[in-house]
Amino acid sequence: MRHYELDTLGHLNHAVYHSYGEVSRLELVEKAGGYGLEETGLGPVLLESHIRYRRELRGGDVVDVSCDTTFGEGKIFHMRSVITKVDGTVAAEIDCTLGLMDLRRRKLVDDPRGHFERAGMDLKILSTSE
Repeated sequence: MRHYELDTLGHLNHAVYHSYGEVSRLELVEKAGGYGLEETGLGPVLLESHIRYRRELRGGDVVDVSCDTTFGEGKIFHMRSVITKVDGTVAAEIDCTLGLMDLRRRKLVDDPRGHFERAGMDLKILSTSE
């Protein structure tokens, strides 16, 4: 945790949790080969985000942020980021609902999993349930 990320109580500011989650989602998509997705004219869009604060994070804490994707039916998919202290304590869980948007039409597309796969993304990296 960096000093400028803290609130007046010395805790990690609530908005920074969202930033950590966003970075974990972007890095996972990139690691899975998300650059090919740009060529299709599609992009992931955040529809909803929910954070469960489990333990406080304070200045000087070191964390790891993991991320995993779950696909279902229709136009949406879910990504969960878990912020874990180095001692293994889960500090927060961030559950997000996303869609895959056609960037020309500005509409969500059906079957995001299929679009990811056709774009050459490695679904085994993107989702542990694959």
